[in-house]
Amino acid sequence: MERMIFHVDVNSAFLSWEAMRRVRAGEPDLRLIPSCVGGDPESRRSIVVAKSIPAKKYNIQTGEPVSQALRKCPGLVVVRSDFKLYSSCSKAFKDICRSYAPVVEEFSIDECFLDMTGTELVYPDPIATAYEIKDKIRDELGFTVNVGIGNNKLCAKMASDFEKPDKVHTLFPDEIQEKMWPLPVGDLLFIGKSTVKKLTEMNIRTIGELAQSDPDRLADVLGNKMSLQAYRYANGLDDSPVASQPEEEKGYSNEVTLEGDVTEDEAAHRILLALSDSVTAHMRRDGARAHCVSVSIRYLDFKTRSHQTTLENAVDTCNEVYETAKKLLSELWKDKRPLRLMGISLTKLEKGAEGEQLSFFQSEQEKKRERDQKLDKTVDALRGRFGSDVITRGSLMSLGTEVGRKYKGKQDSERIDKEQYDQSRNNNRNITEI
Repeated sequence: MERMIFHVDVNSAFLSWEAMRRVRAGEPDLRLIPSCVGGDPESRRSIVVAKSIPAKKYNIQTGEPVSQALRKCPGLVVVRSDFKLYSSCSKAFKDICRSYAPVVEEFSIDECFLDMTGTELVYPDPIATAYEIKDKIRDELGFTVNVGIGNNKLCAKMASDFEKPDKVHTLFPDEIQEKMWPLPVGDLLFIGKSTVKKLTEMNIRTIGELAQSDPDRLADVLGNKMSLQAYRYANGLDDSPVASQPEEEKGYSNEVTLEGDVTEDEAAHRILLALSDSVTAHMRRDGARAHCVSVSIRYLDFKTRSHQTTLENAVDTCNEVYETAKKLLSELWKDKRPLRLMGISLTKLEKGAEGEQLSFFQSEQEKKRERDQKLDKTVDALRGRFGSDVITRGSLMSLGTEVGRKYKGKQDSERIDKEQYDQSRNNNRNITEI
């Protein structure tokens, strides 16, 4: 059976969602004037997260400081990010998508894949169905999307990036040479700037030139894995499935979406400690220990990165996870860009083990681990008897006051959310950045 994949992508999502709300309140449409979403407009560190089409005329760029954008366009309307609104709008348009497709994969907050394979009896004309979905989202929710149609996820996503906004485009195998090959090689999904530079040095400037290049020569420059993927993508080849549910992975995680931007190590470390405390408590409750510790962070533009390490000895104490997480964060968060989400996950588990065999002549590290284990067991026992709020680690006390008011967020424990924790691997299990 021939595959039929849709990719639905909200046009200028953050700005469109805010514009929709304001239009309903009788205010001017942000999409029609120079405007941008800029995190906290009062913060000197705030950056442009999304911009309107009129703002592009002033050469305002996503990711640049809002202060710089205002110098380019003094009349620029800057609005604050509203992540509750974004989550609500994201859910609303994906619910519409789910009413059409048996399988929907959330690719990010503002885009998703629909596997329409096998639905031809219900929807005999896929292009007409795509228009129906697009128009329903526009008419019922007040914002526009692009819909790309292809025989795989790669082609569907490439198609949705063609002319915007409020459009439907196709990219079928017989259209690849005409529609995709003339594009600059940097337009190919997940081709990064460093790869573009290498390809340009090889006189490969278009996707078509990449598709017709010598695979062996590519491998010499990009490496075997990356060159194979680049070559396949340039030829429109992708067999990754549309997955309605994240791949199962036995592990424990905790994350927090922050109400205020985290920009300093002290605040970030306090949050890591709180996350470590919670996630290890749940893990110990199940009699498990973890070899792998992973830290995830998300920026204002919803780009997520993660970093992980595998430990020789499995751990289950709050302190060991916390110290490991701090090291990972220091390697991951060197640019100190404001954070909107932080998370910890523990995987590669050992279960059913009561403890580890310690030598008679214990090292200082072993003695400290033993003390930490006794402390954690005491904390677990107290919380189990009197409730989770009965005891708080001293270093977390200020989370209830100044830091807490600024950085508190909603926690989501005891799950591994592959969409969020694997976005550092380019937000997809089967398509990775080249």
